[in-house]
Amino acid sequence: MARPLISPSILSADFARLGEEVRAIDAAGADWIHVDVMDGHFVPNLTIGPGVVKALRPYTDKPFDVHLMCAPVDQWIDQFAAAGADIITVHPEAGPHVHRSVQTIRNLGKKAGLSLNPGTPAKMLDYLYEEIDLVLVMSVNPGFGGQSFIASQLRKVEAIRSTIDKRGLDVLVEVDGGVNAETARQCMDAGAHVLVAGSATFAGGPDRYAANIRALKGE
Repeated sequence: MARPLISPSILSADFARLGEEVRAIDAAGADWIHVDVMDGHFVPNLTIGPGVVKALRPYTDKPFDVHLMCAPVDQWIDQFAAAGADIITVHPEAGPHVHRSVQTIRNLGKKAGLSLNPGTPAKMLDYLYEEIDLVLVMSVNPGFGGQSFIASQLRKVEAIRSTIDKRGLDVLVEVDGGVNAETARQCMDAGAHVLVAGSATFAGGPDRYAANIRALKGE
């Protein structure tokens, strides 16, 4: 089985030293850097804006995997693209015309992702697969770190991966929420390519980051 890409969520980092935390997870073997953007409206939490992403950009060359949990979302796409995002993921429910949102992302030269909440069915993607680069399956309800993994989402991962393979598409499947060494293997068995892990990556402080990432990769 191929090793997953690991995208540590900086939501679980020490915000007082965020630049150093990003540099540390880069050195520890992170493949991407996951940035959770929450607006206090679409989800019940408020995190960071494009200015923080811009400030963090010099600390790593790894792709910034930016998950916009904002509504309406379209007003933020240009700003996060300009700040240094490489992948921009939005929710189908976060704007009136999700196809247009995806087109906007790709026209800016960024990779486009769509995220599905636990209650959002995979069929929401039926007419969008060919337009995107990534599907982010939420295995918790978005808004806070440290939640427990919702096992029913594994069936969704399986269904999405099956459709991607049948259509012969180059679309990655990413899972976010409650990912640890145990659930990481379940996600991979279900067909995930990329794992977002906040608490499981940052547990124990910088001296543990490399070992935490290796455990997530199953090494």
